[in-house]
Amino acid sequence: MRKSIARPGTFQRRRSTAAIARSAALSICAGIMPPDSAPFVFRALVFLFFLSACVFSWFVLYSSADYSIYLLLPIPRAGSSSSSSFNNNHRQATFAHILPSEAANSPPENEELKLERVLKDAAMEDQTVILTTLNEAWAASDSVIDLFLESFRIGDHTRRFLNHLVIIALDQKAFARCLLLHTHCFTLVTEGVDFSGEAYFMTTDYLKMMWRRIDFLRSVLEMGYNFIFSDADIMWFRDPFPHFLPNADFQIACDHFLGNPYNVNNIPNGGFNYVKSNNRSIEFYKFWYSSRETYPGLHDQDVLNIIKFDPFIMNIELEMRFLDTAYFGGLCEPSKDLNLVSTMHANCCVGLESKLHDLRIMLQDWKEYMSMPPSLKRSSQATWRVPQSCNIDALPSTNLFNSKAEYIQTA
Repeated sequence: MRKSIARPGTFQRRRSTAAIARSAALSICAGIMPPDSAPFVFRALVFLFFLSACVFSWFVLYSSADYSIYLLLPIPRAGSSSSSSFNNNHRQATFAHILPSEAANSPPENEELKLERVLKDAAMEDQTVILTTLNEAWAASDSVIDLFLESFRIGDHTRRFLNHLVIIALDQKAFARCLLLHTHCFTLVTEGVDFSGEAYFMTTDYLKMMWRRIDFLRSVLEMGYNFIFSDADIMWFRDPFPHFLPNADFQIACDHFLGNPYNVNNIPNGGFNYVKSNNRSIEFYKFWYSSRETYPGLHDQDVLNIIKFDPFIMNIELEMRFLDTAYFGGLCEPSKDLNLVSTMHANCCVGLESKLHDLRIMLQDWKEYMSMPPSLKRSSQATWRVPQSCNIDALPSTNLFNSKAEYIQTA
């Protein structure tokens, strides 16, 4: 065999440490250890050992950091609707833990996105949610909100509606109490306005609270959600949906019902209404809210009693219906038959203590009724023992109004 001899004036390429390491490794695997490669093999093995130690340390730190996120977050049940949102939240939390500077610069979730998330979690299959508002005065322990939630639990097959109830807190203390009591909470704080105290009927704070509610409900409709709005002083005893009228856009309970759901002379109460999201209902809520400037000093219910006669309602073809007090009663006009009642409202009542007194009696009356055997219930003439503390003199006038002008004059 011919020996290869390096030519004068040329240089042989010097092999890299990595190349020598690979060659040495192959030689070792083959059982061959060239004597002149021992120093290079040693250096290569030290380099590989150091690199492996660094990679392993990084992996341990990353895994422990990642696992700590799981310890801080609730673990959803398999197949639950919150699984995907949990995964997204986990990825965001992990990102914040690994790269805090990047997470600090990310914009906070805006109010509309927060509301969308809460409504989506609470919505029924047909995109319907149940809404109520809450301030600090009604959120106190053993106050209105506790009685409201209790009514769902002791009602006839009404507990399931709690899954679809969103409590809209009007101040931070109400929001904090909501988080202790319920799953679906949203805070609607109006800058520069304090809604935390008891808002007495027709005071400035009361009017601001009522009109803020109307504007908020319009935004819910624009997001594509139908809703039942229920004041928190309305007790839920049965499923209200069988008593809603088909093909109606806007259905509202009454302080005084005249026997015909189409009669605009019915005296509505804005504390309970069922509204479907469509162009007609959205335009109606915009018109209702803007009418506060046309009729300053009146609350939303009085303004509704005026605009229900307005040609605008017919022009947009809004289907408005009034709910029978036999099913949707109140202290103004109680449901006389406990076998029919769906909800009862502590309306026509001034003062929180008076309201709480009569609501507690109302719940006790229902518990006694539900404890009866089915046969006795059907034949029973059981009725309410309320109103008691609530002022009967606060009952609204039953005058019938045939025009907007007549109602304005009375108001």
